[in-house]
Amino acid sequence: MGLDDASLASLAVLGDELRRRMFDVIRREHRPLTREEVAARVGVSRKLAAFHLDKLVAAGLLRAHYALPSGIRKVGRHPKVYEPVDAAIQVSVPERRFQLLADLLTDAVLRAGPGESAHDAALRVAGERGESIGAAERARVRPGRLGAERGLTLALATLDRLGFEPERTTPTLVRLRNCPFHPLAAKAPELVCDLNRAFLAGYLRGLGSDATDAVLAPDSGRCCVELHARPTADGRNGA
Repeated sequence: MGLDDASLASLAVLGDELRRRMFDVIRREHRPLTREEVAARVGVSRKLAAFHLDKLVAAGLLRAHYALPSGIRKVGRHPKVYEPVDAAIQVSVPERRFQLLADLLTDAVLRAGPGESAHDAALRVAGERGESIGAAERARVRPGRLGAERGLTLALATLDRLGFEPERTTPTLVRLRNCPFHPLAAKAPELVCDLNRAFLAGYLRGLGSDATDAVLAPDSGRCCVELHARPTADGRNGA
């Protein structure tokens, strides 16, 4: 999928200055607001406010429900109120996955075993997370036994969705044109690149792609990990 289409759509909706002002008013209020309250804050009619508020709801930036404003007792239909959704809007070109990296490192701190170093815990957690994602994909597509070429083919969609921008250089080699963890990988390559490799190796393991490997292959301008066929006993790359 590459870029987050939902985030791009949300940003497009906020391209309208009035909608940005209305969104900001509601976000800063820390309580649900009615159409009338929003209209009064930004100086427009209730009808115009309702139109733009519903656009913000449709874009996933606000949620709406019917409720009584605090302290008011009223007979009849409750007014419609609006409040921000909890999710943040993030768009990056090229794509970055700092939240995934933060989750892995947090889990490593919380789940480190007795005597286990922080580095080893991070690699273990990254491998387990990747394996879980791979296993879920295997359960979804039920591919059966995977040779190297088919395993790499099956991995491409997930790698693209995670922001790695995979490039099938040969039938048995996939290079990753983007590092979702850059520039942190450049700042701490021994940790981040090892963690990245462990995550991708775990993904291949969970996918059941036993004839493929995730290996460190640092190169300027792309991810430090490559996926390729595991060499056979005679030294050739398997298919």
